[in-house]
Amino acid sequence: AATAVAPVAQGPVASQAAGGDAPPANAVVSPMVGTVYLAPEPGAAPFAKSGDRVTEGQTLLIIEAMKTFNPIKATKAGTVGQVLIDNGQPVEFGQPLMIVE
Repeated sequence: AATAVAPVAQGPVASQAAGGDAPPANAVVSPMVGTVYLAPEPGAAPFAKSGDRVTEGQTLLIIEAMKTFNPIKATKAGTVGQVLIDNGQPVEFGQPLMIVE
C-alpha cells in the first residue's frame, strides 16, 4: 500500500508542528484544513502582520477550503506577535497560524 507523505513545513511553524505539541499560548489556530492567504488578493497588503494592533473580530487571514474563502478573525484585541505561516501554505486543523498578545 502506498503511504502519503506530508509536505515538509518550512519556517517557524516547523518546530511547533512537529511532535503534536499543544499550540503556543495566545495562538490563533486553524479551524480547518485548507490553504492560507494573508491578504485579500495577490499584491494587496496583508490583513495583519507582526507588530500590528488588531481588534476583536478583525480578519487576520483567510483559509480557502473546497473553493470557499473563510475569514479567520481575531478572538480578542491585541498585537500580532508573530505570523507562523506563509502565504499560500497548506494548513492542517489545529495548526497555529499567528500569535496575538
